[in-house]
Formats: sequence, C-alpha cells, structure tokens
Amino acid sequence: MTDFSDLLLPQTVLQNVTAGSKKALLGQLASVAGDVYGLDAKMVAAVLGARERIGSTGFGAGIAIPHGKIAGIDQVVGVFARVAQPIDYQAIDDLPVDLVFMMLSPPDSGVHHLKALARVSRRMRDAGFVAKLRGTGSPDALYALWTSDEERDAA
Repeated sequence: MTDFSDLLLPQTVLQNVTAGSKKALLGQLASVAGDVYGLDAKMVAAVLGARERIGSTGFGAGIAIPHGKIAGIDQVVGVFARVAQPIDYQAIDDLPVDLVFMMLSPPDSGVHHLKALARVSRRMRDAGFVAKLRGTGSPDALYALWTSDEERDAA
C-alpha cells in the first residue's frame, strides 16, 4: 500500500495557490514538481496537459487528481494544493476545483501508479477528510493531516 508520506513531502503541500485557469494551475504544480523532484517543469506540464485532453481529472465536489507518467523519477510522487479561489476545471459535475492532488509516476509503474491513484481517490472521497483539508490553516498542518491520518489508519 502506498503511504502518503511516500507520495508527498512537506514542500510539495501548498495552500492559497492562485491560478486563473486549469492550465496555469497545472503549470504551477509542474513547477513545484520540477524544483522538488528535479524534473523538467515544461515536460511535466505537457504530460499533465496531454492527460487532461483525454478527459478531465476533475472528478467532482471541487476535487481533481491530475496525473501522468514521466521519465526521471523512480517512484510515484505527488504535489497537493489547496487553491485560493476555485477554478473552472471542466470537472464531471461542472463545479470549480479547489483541492488538487497531482500525481506523477515512472513510465513503467503500471500497478504502482494505479494503486496510488486509487488510494488518493479513496481519501479524497472521504467527506470528513475533505472538510478538514478545506479548513486547515497552513501547509504544515495540511501535510500533517495527510500523513497523520495514515498513522491512525495503521493503528
């Protein structure tokens, strides 16, 4: 099972992200991934954009999980962002998005990519957890929320 502490680092959890469009938001997340994980931010943005053209990763209730596979990493990694002003994301329910968990996987990650995506999706479908994400006051508190809940789940 993928632990959220394996997917996220404290510096990859953001709050009050300002973006005027889905493309701008994905560009910001790609930039963070580039800086933290040593990836080409333009390539990350291109991979995410290509995935969005297949179909929106906004699955409803203000939540999106953009994802893709990219060379240059050896494990599944993520960036979580809480957006300051919800943006139009062409989500399945047409509601604007304010919580985004971007996930990147190595090209040959197959089952690991799917398991991580399923774990993130399950967590983001938990209404109580989502309410906590929306009410938490700092990036450190958001990171602690992601990682402390897994400790509680393991107990």
